[in-house]
Amino acid sequence: MKRWQRIFWQWRGVLVTAPSVAAIVLLLRLTGLLQAWEWAAYDQYMRLRGNEPTDERVVIVGLDENDISALSQSTVSDEVMARLIEQLKAQSPRAIGLDFYRDLPVEPGHDALVDIYETTPYLVGIRKAIGEAGRDTVAPPPMLAALGQVGANDLVVDADNTVRRGLLSFQDSDGHAVYSLSLYLALLYLEPEGIGPEMVTENSWWLGRSLFSPFSASSGGYVRAADEGYQKIINYRGASRSFETVSFMDVLDQKVPSDWATDRVVLIGAVGESSNDYFYTPYSSTLLSLPETMAGVEVHANLTSQIISAAIEGRPLIRSWSEPVEWLWVLLWSGAGALMMWQFGQSNRQTRRGWQRELVIGSAIALLGGSTYVPFLYGWWLPVVPAFLAAAGSAVSVMAYLARSAGDIRRTFGRYLSDEIVTTLLESPEGQKLGGERREITILTSDLRGFTATSERLPPETVIKVLNFYLGRMADVIARHNGTIDEFMGDGILILFGAPIQRVDDAKRAVACAVDMQLAMGDVNKTVREWGLAPLEMGIGIHTGEVVVGNIGSEKRTKYGVVGGPVNLTYRIESFTTGGQIFISKETRQAAAPVVLVRGEQTVKPKGVAEPITIYDISGVDAPYHLSLTEEKDTFYPLLQPIPVQFSLLQGKHIDSSMAQGCITQLSEKGAILTMAMQGKTVDAPPVLETLTNIKLNLLSDEGGTKSEDAYAKVLEKKTTSESSAFSIRFTAKPPAVAALLEDCLRQLMALDE
Repeated sequence: MKRWQRIFWQWRGVLVTAPSVAAIVLLLRLTGLLQAWEWAAYDQYMRLRGNEPTDERVVIVGLDENDISALSQSTVSDEVMARLIEQLKAQSPRAIGLDFYRDLPVEPGHDALVDIYETTPYLVGIRKAIGEAGRDTVAPPPMLAALGQVGANDLVVDADNTVRRGLLSFQDSDGHAVYSLSLYLALLYLEPEGIGPEMVTENSWWLGRSLFSPFSASSGGYVRAADEGYQKIINYRGASRSFETVSFMDVLDQKVPSDWATDRVVLIGAVGESSNDYFYTPYSSTLLSLPETMAGVEVHANLTSQIISAAIEGRPLIRSWSEPVEWLWVLLWSGAGALMMWQFGQSNRQTRRGWQRELVIGSAIALLGGSTYVPFLYGWWLPVVPAFLAAAGSAVSVMAYLARSAGDIRRTFGRYLSDEIVTTLLESPEGQKLGGERREITILTSDLRGFTATSERLPPETVIKVLNFYLGRMADVIARHNGTIDEFMGDGILILFGAPIQRVDDAKRAVACAVDMQLAMGDVNKTVREWGLAPLEMGIGIHTGEVVVGNIGSEKRTKYGVVGGPVNLTYRIESFTTGGQIFISKETRQAAAPVVLVRGEQTVKPKGVAEPITIYDISGVDAPYHLSLTEEKDTFYPLLQPIPVQFSLLQGKHIDSSMAQGCITQLSEKGAILTMAMQGKTVDAPPVLETLTNIKLNLLSDEGGTKSEDAYAKVLEKKTTSESSAFSIRFTAKPPAVAALLEDCLRQLMALDE
């Protein structure tokens, strides 16, 4: 089961899309919506095939406009018709088809024409038998009807006024079998060849070398077509004038060879425009010219020729598959379209080029066209439009699915990586390779002050809620300045400017982004306060240097990131900040000098760095950003009774084991003055507290007893007096009890000051 599940998941795009799209296409086909398109495809294939060689066995004597003028008759009289047939009889044709209605005499010469009828057993007249009697039907010549030498000239016209089918036989309103003119003439021609119908089933029969089966309502591209009678799709030999045609006057004036009609089928009919006996055929529509119609007598000639050539030479009849087989054909192409796009979409982009998709699509279209056109040359009408729609629909569906999946991937990884990194990894051939390159970039790191200690006292759900809100807001700001979020590390963020895409203003944008992030903390804390939580404070460090950027890891697990000393130095610079501060290195200040606004500078010696470095406290950025931080004044109030404390130095993440004691002598909203004295006694050997050192401290009782929970602070400035050493500190984390105690003391001091 697991094996089949893996197979299904691997090919889910094909296995789901192919049958679904095929079913939709087949439903559309059953509604008849595709029928006109399939007719158009059939007609186009007919035109592409071109004209076949002329069938010398079937010829036409056509009444054109010149004949009408020469005869001075709008309707050919019986006398002229008798003379014409007599001339043809002298040449011993096998059959003569009279495609003129002669149910009534057309004097003069009616008796002469009747004599011709009686003495010409291979002469076939016509009748129109389909339709309302007396309104749509036309009776045959009485004498020919009595002799049984009448065929129907009814034509089947499709909904687009095109004749694609021909009648071979049907039953008239009286229930009598009626042969068509074409079938009657063809059988007369084949009789001397010893060829006649051999019944196979009630509706199928062999005629010479071909098996004739009737047209059905769903043959070819037809849907619920009227299939009364015995119909066949006409396999036209070509466009109009594909048969040898001579005029009435040429025959009457004996301008044709004396053996011109010998052993031929001769059809006599009107070919002039005034006859209004013209029809559209598959050859009528062209892209570069007006539609060309075909005379009715030529349509009958095509059907007659089709029957004769199929019987003698085995010329293909137009055939089609059964509906179940056609459904499989559509499903096959639906699967081919889905498979093609699925494989293409899943293939390695490193081996793909921009033109390959067009090549694949073009090849698929050519294959579909060839697989339907070549069989058409042999008489098979296969579904073209449904197959094309199924293949295209499946391909588009899979493409849309892959695009949506890629979008989901982008959105998912976009939570961790920037859109630029995702695009580089997904679209660039080089973006998927392991390894990297040396490049100068600007690195920004941010961290929430004291959030780790605070989070330990909050429910996990609340911690995640706060972090997600904070990081989401910061991500919006970073995206606004085209920064690349390389990593979220708890409440810290590592941001790159210059990778994967390098710009000339990377350093400027990095500083502007940092200022914008600090300004955004106002909105963040507004929401955090509404949640009943203490406000957050963030410190930011920025450094510019040369690092290695690229894909790091293995073939199974890869991470886009940066490696190099500048990354560690950026973290060190950020560690010197207090809440709301931005420190940048000398290199970053030089790269962003025109826009950076500095409020102060300090020399520090970060761990792991041989020489001291200068860092700059940023107050804002100038044009074109115009962003500035509000400088907060921290007012200190002297305590009436100093608060004894015990403190230790923090070395990175480690707490120094040595302890020292002192007392808090002054308080401010965010900090305090820590004095190296205990209840008025100066400490003999006070610890060395360097600027920007982090300390952990605990409040003590007046007797030096009970300790409070751990609070954390950063040393900002040394204040030396004659009596003792004092330091200005900034609290970075205060437990609720300590915060409440200090805030209560501060309110009392502020009240006394007022």
